[in-house]
Amino acid sequence: MLIAPSRFRLGDVIEESVAGLLQRPMRSALTMLGTMLGVGSFVAVLGLTATAGGQIDKRFTELAATEVTVADVGVAGANDPTMSFPANAASRVESINGVVHGGRWWPVPLDHPAVSSAPGISSHGGELQILAMDPSTVEAARPVLRLGRTFDTFHADRHEKVAVLGSVAASNLGIYRLDGNPAVFIDGTPFTVIGIIDDTGRMPDMLFGVIIPASTAYDLYGPPTEQRAQMLLETRLGAASVVADQVSLALRPDAPDLFKVTAAPDPKALRSKIGGDLDVLFLTLASISLIIGAIGIANTTLVAVLERTHEIGLRRALGARPRHIAAQFLTESTVLGLLGGMIGAAAGITVVVIAALVQGWTPLLQTWAVAPAPVAGALIGLLAGVYPAQRAARIEPVEALRR
Repeated sequence: MLIAPSRFRLGDVIEESVAGLLQRPMRSALTMLGTMLGVGSFVAVLGLTATAGGQIDKRFTELAATEVTVADVGVAGANDPTMSFPANAASRVESINGVVHGGRWWPVPLDHPAVSSAPGISSHGGELQILAMDPSTVEAARPVLRLGRTFDTFHADRHEKVAVLGSVAASNLGIYRLDGNPAVFIDGTPFTVIGIIDDTGRMPDMLFGVIIPASTAYDLYGPPTEQRAQMLLETRLGAASVVADQVSLALRPDAPDLFKVTAAPDPKALRSKIGGDLDVLFLTLASISLIIGAIGIANTTLVAVLERTHEIGLRRALGARPRHIAAQFLTESTVLGLLGGMIGAAAGITVVVIAALVQGWTPLLQTWAVAPAPVAGALIGLLAGVYPAQRAARIEPVEALRR
């Protein structure tokens, strides 16, 4: 009489594996913890990196992307106070295609200047800056006026003694109105205040300064000495890098090395660099968590094999084949990994959403980063269960029943 070979259907494998895990629910939960942390870390890192990258694009505003600065570095090794910028520097740079506004500026070279709103009253010179600027520099800074106006080429060409105050400087000097033609006195020299700036898009130092035309400052106080002159340029969107390549030659074709030009970095490159740094750091930590999770699953499965040796021997005596025993333990470890991956993916998504809500960001999650997470957890569980399953499959039924 022929005996039909024993069979272990897929439904039976899953049912027995789940039953084995539910026998020790706390141990199964703790075993899943490593995989949960690893998979959750992967999902959270990829989501937070994408979300942070979106914020870099958002915060890398049009103002930053259209700004170019030029520094007068002078002749290397020479102590020459002569300013490298030509007198018509503003018109030269504004002739470059892509430049909207651009001009020179520098701190006026005065040691401890006496600055006041009337002759004979206490000085505010230690608290305020005196800045020399071309009219186009003021425009490039995107000022928001509280009162009055800024000076223009008419004032600059005539070397007028006019001044524009930043909001902090105006408050310190006690100047809040312009209808009485107030003046600010710099070392006794009066400058008519024609405007008060409430805020700026660029150069926030202007809010603390008394701003006078560069031509007037050059006549009265000479060229900059300790702090050399600079230029601020506003460009059209996307033209900053091209303008930066042309500025030095436009200013001084005979000596372009006298200037150091700085343009805003490409936002895509900046986002890529920051995202890459975050990925390397956090994905390393996530990988360590996954390795720990795999070791935990392997250890728990191996302990289960040792604890259930008598059960394995009984199954073998009743006709179970070695591959049936191996399939059961492989399934148990795979289910542990799958559950850990699913819970970890859900936890990672929750972390990204909560972090975005706290910061006021828009959460960004890629489908390809979330969907494979449970599969990755199952694969880790499968690999972790290979050795314990082989160990269980090699147990002889006679020796197992003797224990």
